[in-house]
This record gives sequence, structure tokens and C-alpha cells, in this order.
Amino acid sequence: MSRQEVRYTIENEIAVITIDNPPMNPLIVAVREGLSEIMKELESNLDRVKVVILTGSSESKAFVAGADIKSFPELTQEKAKIRLKTTRPLYRQMENFPRPVICAINGYCLGGGLELAMSCDIRIASSSAQFGQPEINLGLIPGGGGTQRLPRLVGAGIAKELIYTGKFISAERAYEIGLINAVVAPEKLMEEAKIAASLIASKPVLALRAAKEAINHGLNMTLDEGLEIEAYHWSYLCGTQDQKEGACAFIEKRKPKFEGK
Repeated sequence: MSRQEVRYTIENEIAVITIDNPPMNPLIVAVREGLSEIMKELESNLDRVKVVILTGSSESKAFVAGADIKSFPELTQEKAKIRLKTTRPLYRQMENFPRPVICAINGYCLGGGLELAMSCDIRIASSSAQFGQPEINLGLIPGGGGTQRLPRLVGAGIAKELIYTGKFISAERAYEIGLINAVVAPEKLMEEAKIAASLIASKPVLALRAAKEAINHGLNMTLDEGLEIEAYHWSYLCGTQDQKEGACAFIEKRKPKFEGK
């Protein structure tokens, strides 16, 4: 399958996935399928990848400005259900990827684009970025997880405000409410994303994966159930070579050499 709308590179164990469907990078079928295919390829090459960065092309005005609205008048209830069967699994695929995923957000991040960004682990945005869930203006609600992930990130009150009004917010406001992790100058976006990715890539992959699984699973459990998940992963890591190496390196005051074992 041609993937001209989505491409990726791997350098220094960091994979950079770029959505390139300017000017607004809508989540058309080719983009959704391309992203899913790339994530599958990267998962089959985890020995080469420690961190993933997801971004939009520099020629685009958006990270992703939502779905292709031109197709909406033709939607029926059955067609909508079929559409969600391809969209929602992509977000879960991103969310459950065995390596940390950083979203570098340039420009508009709206609707399905915001839902895609929220499925990533960390979000870094350009100061010119804008965020929103404007589906209400089309007589809809978010259908790719927005009603579920947004409240988990920013709280129910703010999530309801954004979803009920459909208004756009600035990167600064998104940072204030905890929707994104950092705001940087537009020209520094990829540089800062790669700095963050390099720092994470220096950490032991087994511990990173355990942390991601413990956090993601624990969010859907009671505190006691989440603590059991945490204890399981912590105990498992105590039997790994990386844990021994990390402890010995700390005691010996040297840089650890993690090998993913």
C-alpha cells in the first residue's frame, strides 16, 4: 500500500512518524491505514526503536485538524459504526504501543486529531498550536475517545466545557489545564521533542514498558487493583539484569549500561 500521506524514519533508536497530508492533515482513510501499518512495522522492530515521535509535516497548518468532514453528510448509523471500527483501534494501538510515544503538535489539533494526540504518552506543542473538540458544531460528540480520555487528562468539568462549547484553546491554556506537557517556540518543536525522546531512550526499556502498562491499566482500576499491578511489575523488574546494572551503577557512581534484559 502506498504511504505517501504518512512516513517514518528511525535514527538513534528514535522513530519519527510524520503525517503529510497538507494543508490540514485530515484523518482520511489513507492516513489512518498508514499510521496503523507503520505502528505494526515498528512493533516488529522494537530492537531498533526505544521512543516514537508523532508529528505533522512542516508544510501543514495542522498536526491533525480532525476527520474529513466532506464525507459526513453521507454517514448513516451503520456507516458510522463501521468507521469507528477502524478509527478507535488505531488510537488504542498508539496508546498501547510497547514504547513511549511523544506527540509533537504543530498547528491545529482538533477533533480526531486531539483524540489521536491524547492516545500518546506525552504531548509537546508549538506556541502557535490550537486545540479543541468541535464535534458539537456538527451535531456530534467526539467518537474516537474524546469523551473518555479528555476527562481523564483535564478533569470532567473542563472536558465538558470544551466538548459542550466546541471552542478552541491556545497552547498556553492547554498547558495550564494539563492537556499538554510543554509549550515551545514553533521553530524549536522537533528539537525539544527529540531532546525529550533522547532522555527517555537512555532509560531501560523493560522499566519503561512496565511503567506504561502499570499507568495505563491502573487508570481503569480501583486504587487497590492498580497497586497490585504496580507491585507485579516492580517485582518482575527486580529479577532483570537491567535492575542489577542500574543499582550497581548507582553504587559505583558510573553511568549504567542497560541492555533490555
